[in-house]
Amino acid sequence: MEKLTKFKVAGVHASPVYLDLDATVEKACALIEEAGQNGAKIIAFPEVYIPGYPYWIWTHTPITGAPFFVRLFKNAVEIPGDATKRIGEAAKKAGSYVVMGASERDGGTLYNTLIYFDSDGAVIGKHRKLVPTAVERLVWGRGDGSDLKVFDTPFGKLSGLICWEHTMDLARFALISQGQQIHISVWPGISALKHDPMSGVFDNVADAAIRHHALCAQSFLINAMTPIAQDTLETLGFADKPDMMLAGGGMTGILGPNGQYIAGPHKGSEEKILYADIDLDERIFVKYFCDPMGHYGRPDVLRLKFNSSPQPFVEKFELFEKENAPALSRNESGDLADL
Repeated sequence: MEKLTKFKVAGVHASPVYLDLDATVEKACALIEEAGQNGAKIIAFPEVYIPGYPYWIWTHTPITGAPFFVRLFKNAVEIPGDATKRIGEAAKKAGSYVVMGASERDGGTLYNTLIYFDSDGAVIGKHRKLVPTAVERLVWGRGDGSDLKVFDTPFGKLSGLICWEHTMDLARFALISQGQQIHISVWPGISALKHDPMSGVFDNVADAAIRHHALCAQSFLINAMTPIAQDTLETLGFADKPDMMLAGGGMTGILGPNGQYIAGPHKGSEEKILYADIDLDERIFVKYFCDPMGHYGRPDVLRLKFNSSPQPFVEKFELFEKENAPALSRNESGDLADL
């Protein structure tokens, strides 16, 4: 695989067509086409861009919010499915890697997922949010360590985390330990929720988290957030309630490995694609000062214990038997018995 050190990346600051799968995929494909025409080789979309973040979990009771969950469920993304096929085709046409935030439907459960597409349009992997934050647990299930990974691409080693996962230092270190070079950070536009005074500090917290991670990982970082659009306000019943929710919010930008912005941050209702030309060799200078997987690490003092195995609900017995031999033996009747 030929490796490039200099190329252009893009972070998308845009709203979905709220809770509308087909229309949001169509909009996403148009944005991918635009970014590709402008030379972006990696294009990052916000958290659960398809079909939108479930803001009602912060503003409604569980009962009054339930009808919105039904719409979210019906408009969620299946992998593989028509939505991933269309986005993959757009990625291939653009000649770009695309990282797409989506509510993923798997059976009867939704997951907060980042989906990774390569420049041939194939889904090369995904990452499910390990722990949905607070009341997000009313909507999404939990991921596991099997998809906490870094993808080797012609444009560097690519990975990402979702919103409050950036407070999980061990999750961040799991990616750092795999040599990540470009990190995708995605969040919703919580700062536009005006009923909660704490929402006013959300962008500041995110800013601190992404700056810190870029420096700790010596990684370039694309941060993508969703502004809240008018159709979201109307759907949730807040079009004329500015004390509850406003249009806008979000903060999108691109950072260098020293934790400084090289594009943005861009905030508010105006939709925009941010671009930056990056040179992976710039990471070397920062590595001179701090490399936690090398000269700045102390494995004799601190180590990460990382379970990267899938955690299925059903495990076939023959696999269990094989993995646990010779801890199991058969008795005279042929039944398994503990040694």
